[in-house]
Amino acid sequence: MKDKDRHTKAWFSIPAWIILGAVVILAPIFVFWTMQNIHKQKENTTHLLAEKGAALIRAFEAGTRTGMMGMMGNQGGRFQLQRLLTETAQQTDIVSLIVTDAYGKILAHNDPMKIGEIYGRGLDLEKISRTEEVQWRQISNPGGGDIFEVFRLFTPTRPHFTGRHNRWMQDLLGRYPRGPQMPGDNSLLIIFVGLDMGPIEEARKEDIHHTVLMAVILCLIGFAGIVSLFLAQAYRSARTSLTRIKAFSDNVVENMPIGLLAVDAEGMIASFNQTAESILRLSSNDVLGRRSVDILPQEFSSLMEEAENHGRTLMREMECLLRDERKIPLDVSVSMLQGDNGIFLGHLLLFRDLTEIQELKKEVERSQRLASLGRLAAGVAHEIRNPLSSIKGFATYFRDRYKDIPEDQKTAEILIQEVDRLNRVITQLLEFARPMAIQKKSGSIESLIQHTLKMVEGQARSKDIKIEAPFSSEIGEVPMDPDRMNQVFLNVYLNAIEAMEGGGVLSVALSQEEDARRVKIVISDTGIGMKKEDLVHILDPYFTTKQSGTGLGLAIVHRIIEAHQGEIRVESEEGKGTRVIIYLPYI
Repeated sequence: MKDKDRHTKAWFSIPAWIILGAVVILAPIFVFWTMQNIHKQKENTTHLLAEKGAALIRAFEAGTRTGMMGMMGNQGGRFQLQRLLTETAQQTDIVSLIVTDAYGKILAHNDPMKIGEIYGRGLDLEKISRTEEVQWRQISNPGGGDIFEVFRLFTPTRPHFTGRHNRWMQDLLGRYPRGPQMPGDNSLLIIFVGLDMGPIEEARKEDIHHTVLMAVILCLIGFAGIVSLFLAQAYRSARTSLTRIKAFSDNVVENMPIGLLAVDAEGMIASFNQTAESILRLSSNDVLGRRSVDILPQEFSSLMEEAENHGRTLMREMECLLRDERKIPLDVSVSMLQGDNGIFLGHLLLFRDLTEIQELKKEVERSQRLASLGRLAAGVAHEIRNPLSSIKGFATYFRDRYKDIPEDQKTAEILIQEVDRLNRVITQLLEFARPMAIQKKSGSIESLIQHTLKMVEGQARSKDIKIEAPFSSEIGEVPMDPDRMNQVFLNVYLNAIEAMEGGGVLSVALSQEEDARRVKIVISDTGIGMKKEDLVHILDPYFTTKQSGTGLGLAIVHRIIEAHQGEIRVESEEGKGTRVIIYLPYI
């Protein structure tokens, strides 16, 4: 029912100006065409009747001529014009047949009772008697209807019959009283033929009706054609817009940053975008048209069933087991798809990978924990430093006082060394705790790396460690604090050298990522590596796997890289080595 209403609304949605414009354009054209046809039909009817009347006159003249020739062969005979006229007027379409003289006096009439009367009042009989041109007029019939009357000069004879014609005319005119004398030849006759216009009028009315009907039909066809053109153009525009919108929506769905898949009412996968492919590690060609329970994680099927039972949209954060036995955290939203009439069409699932978000949450928590620890450490370090200064002072005093007693002097030296070691630890702790201040300036990161490698070259050689730094492309200048970055590289190099007691390879790779507008430095070694459980805490302060380490070296490196708006990652595999990846923006 809604579809029907929608179609009806679409038909009545034609703009009124289109209909009005079509009427304004077509109506005058077809009215003019109709009037022209009617006028042409009237002219044709008039011409037809005039020709018919002229033909009747010529036929009557021929009959009259034949009768006069018979009268020439029979001297005693007399030509009966009235009888010929009466016989001729018997035709059904002839209403009247009249012969008058130049005065209008009726000499012969199909109604003998009217012979002798005056006919043709209102006509210029003198002008008519001067020419043989056929003339006509339309008059009313006393019995009803109209009469088409054709008239002209009546000339039944030719020049060589002039003598007989004069005798015949004298005989004919002598039987009737003469009217007033007219100038010129008073033996001239005028013939009038009255034709019945009834059948012609009926035919003409039928033609007019047919013409008007055809005009209306053609007008409607033209109107429908114009409206059809507008509808076709509107349909074409709507189809183009729909195609454009569909392409846009398909592009949006395909490239949206969250996974989208649609499952129809039969449980078949109907849509699967690129992000869904990336998250679930499935190809759309492999899943489209297949049953969702055979392809999707079991958690998806359970959530769709729950949403259908509750009849509402559900959102869940869950760990999903993929087909490759990999578990990933997902934020999943399931909605039911319904048609206009409430028919269930399927499910729509939106989901996103929460792995990075959870890592960011852990990073934020770690940063907050380190900030709190740093504030605590700063306070503790400050309180410890004062007593250490006093202890070192007394140890120096006793070392100088008991210089003659080697055992006491050695004890004092050990005490001074331990105080210095504690002081260095406290200095590192304070450096970690206080806000990181850097002084950025543009410089060559490649030159800095080469310089720091030279600083550890001797120490690496002593442990039979080979240094490799194959820079494949020249990197532009990078905004950085050279002193702080020097501290970062030296710290990472020294950790790598300490991990390779039996020798190995220390390599540094440098590359540029145009899309992210940053440089990538990879420092790797072939040392002992780290356990997986230790790798999680490698950047935490005071976490170390070395017996003599303080656990603040990489924590400070982390803070320096963060202060440069960069990123540091550590990858390691026990027994194979460690990779430290540093990203620095160059904008």
